Amino acid sequence: MYKMTTRRKLAIATWGPPDEGPIYGKLTVDATEALAYLAHLRATTGEKVSITHLVGKVVGNALAQAPGLNGYLRFGRYHQHEHVNVTYLVALEEGADLAKAKVDDIDKKSVVEVAQDLRARAERLRAGKDAAFEKSKGPLQLLPTWLIRPMLKVTGWLTGSLGVSIPAFGLEAFPFGSCIVTSVGMFGLDEGFAPFTPFARVPVLVLVGSVRDGVVAVDGVPTVRKQLTITATIDHRFLDGAQGGVLAKIIREQIEDPWRLEVPRLAAASGAASGGVSGGASGASPAA
Repeated sequence: MYKMTTRRKLAIATWGPPDEGPIYGKLTVDATEALAYLAHLRATTGEKVSITHLVGKVVGNALAQAPGLNGYLRFGRYHQHEHVNVTYLVALEEGADLAKAKVDDIDKKSVVEVAQDLRARAERLRAGKDAAFEKSKGPLQLLPTWLIRPMLKVTGWLTGSLGVSIPAFGLEAFPFGSCIVTSVGMFGLDEGFAPFTPFARVPVLVLVGSVRDGVVAVDGVPTVRKQLTITATIDHRFLDGAQGGVLAKIIREQIEDPWRLEVPRLAAASGAASGGVSGGASGASPAA
């Protein structure tokens, strides 16, 4: 059971909805190894993995180590989620519309599995075969804006705080999980910050920028390296600066050395084959 701290109780009592207490953070990381890792995955699996898949996976790993952020508020008290679920935003109709695709237990999946899961969900959405999404569109298309606002407020509270499912309207419990990830890099933007969506009721929004060349110091020598900027909008009721620094450290380490993500998988495969577990250096490339 997660113990509520005084700071959390004070934060919950002080702020209302997330639009009153956001924290904005920016993290620029060296993406050189990340790009090499993704190229390795594409060559060995044939799956079209992207930097956004990798960022979502790494953020999920960080959330798994942050019980105070992987949760929700109900009647002024914090409750922890049993799983780490991350939602990606999917562009529909050539960007004219958006839909969500939630990847459950993302911390337990490989980057390739995340890409496969997301691709399958995106294909169903774009083909109009996602029953829940099609059901949810009905009321939104029929009702006027002034009625949609209170409806979303009520349904967001029911699904995002109480964990109620409403199948008739295509609504599931905790529909957005703990985090929303989307990319602005695909539009050529270096970075951006997302506003909170009240009905989503998630404590973290992550935007993935474009990968650009940047000059950094490597052993004191100016060097051109691939740079990636990741930004986050965080509900201050869930997190403060010190905890954010821990999360940033985890995300930076795993993006700048993504080969470590392969170690648990390779160890499990080796263990299954030999009946034991073999180790390896966290920074070692499987391609080496």
